[in-house]
Amino acid sequence: MRFLKKINSKAKAEVNTGFGTNASNYGGRFITKSGNANVKRTGIGLIESISWYHTMLNIPRWKFMVIIVLFYFLVNFLFASIYFGIGVEHLNGVVASTALDSFGQSFFFSVQTFTTVGYGHVSPSGFLTSFVAAVEALFGLLSFAIATGLFYGRFSKPKAFIRFSENALIAPYGNSTALMLRMTPFKNTNLTDAEAKITLGMVVEEEGKPVNKFYTLDLEFAKVNALTLSWTLVHPITENSPLYKFTKEDFESVDGEILVYLKVFDDMFSTTVARRTSYSFSEIVYGAKFIPMFSRSNNDSKTLLHIDKLNLFEKVQL
Repeated sequence: MRFLKKINSKAKAEVNTGFGTNASNYGGRFITKSGNANVKRTGIGLIESISWYHTMLNIPRWKFMVIIVLFYFLVNFLFASIYFGIGVEHLNGVVASTALDSFGQSFFFSVQTFTTVGYGHVSPSGFLTSFVAAVEALFGLLSFAIATGLFYGRFSKPKAFIRFSENALIAPYGNSTALMLRMTPFKNTNLTDAEAKITLGMVVEEEGKPVNKFYTLDLEFAKVNALTLSWTLVHPITENSPLYKFTKEDFESVDGEILVYLKVFDDMFSTTVARRTSYSFSEIVYGAKFIPMFSRSNNDSKTLLHIDKLNLFEKVQL
């Protein structure tokens, strides 16, 4: 484990951050780049440890659609197998010359029953087949109700459509330097009353043992009235900063992490939304500055926000 043996005495550590102080019990970073706690829960069953509703709301869109489609086909395959096992002779209207054709018609009868479409070409005959069809119809209604709720939840859930730069920078600032990172909204949303907080988490030596210490980093501007363009968070590295006199070698050799908390008001949903991310010291570029990412249009009628330039920077001498 790499840790700092001495920290700036003028820097005041935070307490009650929600993170433990024993560095030897921690593995990896505190928060992932996506903003989730880097914690894996053990000692409890998988079903108990996962909120499936939250999982289905938060997984990527393509995974959600794959799960829905797979569930649809697997359920119908299961019921088609039951109908086929009972015997297709109990399905009125089925005309098939091969077993494969019989199973295919059983499958499409299952689809019609599951979706309650009911074209009427095939119908169940006998108690057992009719009972299975009734169970499938009920299961189909409940499944579509759940799927509809999940679709609505994913579309209606307020989200902070904000991207952070991949790297934080140690850049020139006045006669000194500053820690800088950049963010920008990337969808057609109106975000106001943005407020940011940056916390430095670092492993330092205390009484000969590595300990997690957390420090609030003062910002040049911690609030903005409207978040319409890019916003560069700037922490001036003064003699009161825990990063005071940090060298390039310190950032390369010490275990540290910059934790970023952002909350903004989304006037469409009339609610506050939040985003988090973090930068390990290995993701901090020493001696660089961001390249401007907005400009005026050719006819001077609009401001162009170049989202693809969010991560662009150039090296400079400090």
